[in-house]
Amino acid sequence: MTAQVNTVEPTARGRTLELTENARAHIAGQMQKHPDAAAFRIGVKMSGCSGYMYVVDVADAISAEDEVFDFQGTRVVVSRQALPVLSGTTVDFVKQGLNSMFRFHNPNAGASCGCGESFTTDTLVTE
Repeated sequence: MTAQVNTVEPTARGRTLELTENARAHIAGQMQKHPDAAAFRIGVKMSGCSGYMYVVDVADAISAEDEVFDFQGTRVVVSRQALPVLSGTTVDFVKQGLNSMFRFHNPNAGASCGCGESFTTDTLVTE
């Protein structure tokens, strides 16, 4: 059974998520490599030494519990449980030498661990 998908603008319902042009272009490129994918997923999970870790992946399906954002035709999904932690976040994609990575500018992150892999927040995600 396929959930009904209501795609919203990135600032809809007071929940904001922003992608830089570099992030949007990278995600669009990833989606071209996976033509059967439904969207690109951005989320968080409990992990690391500080509490949460960002998770990015191609989403095979969109559930009724997902918020779907449209960035110039690039669909990004965030679970409603993770949205309070990610709301207001700007996602960038940067290249440094041979390395490339997503970089998250999250106003909800109180602190991050020394290695930069995880962060803390006052908001609890129940995924």
